[in-house]
Amino acid sequence: MREQGYFTGQSTAHFRTRSGLLTARLQDEWIELDFPSLPQHETAPPLELREALGVPMKYVGTDGDDYLVELDSEDAVRTLRPNVSMLSPIQARAIIVTSQASSSGYDFVSRVFAPRLGIDEDPVTGSAHCCLGPFWMAKLRKKELIAYQASARGGVLRLRMNGERLSLSGKAVTVAEDRLEVPFPSD
Repeated sequence: MREQGYFTGQSTAHFRTRSGLLTARLQDEWIELDFPSLPQHETAPPLELREALGVPMKYVGTDGDDYLVELDSEDAVRTLRPNVSMLSPIQARAIIVTSQASSSGYDFVSRVFAPRLGIDEDPVTGSAHCCLGPFWMAKLRKKELIAYQASARGGVLRLRMNGERLSLSGKAVTVAEDRLEVPFPSD
């Protein structure tokens, strides 16, 4: 939409979703989305989660839909090779694995696995950052963060709390375009 001029720096796009009304607007080269913040709480990890990840876990929490797992290092997150078939039966939308960043320019890194949804690993996941944002903001005592989702494709996100909402910004490119033509019956 941006490439065709429908979405400019002066525009706000509105989306009605199962999560309620979401908005998007341009901020320079970034698209800023307004999401609900999803604070999580510490929980005991299920045995299947420990076995599927196969690495020491520093912290495990949940927001009710996803598990958030903190590991000791960025390297542990980046090199993680979970047993995806063992993750599938876990009662969670996604497994979010994260650590504080050691790479310059980022506050934290993450990866997201959602095999129950048919997604072994999601490249860049906005919804996961709805709980990652509040988690890392509290832990690092910062109001704005730069995140890197360390999937094979990867992506950088900017996060900022806006009251009880989370402003999440990222860059996007069009990877596919299509046109739908609806023929009208002739008289």
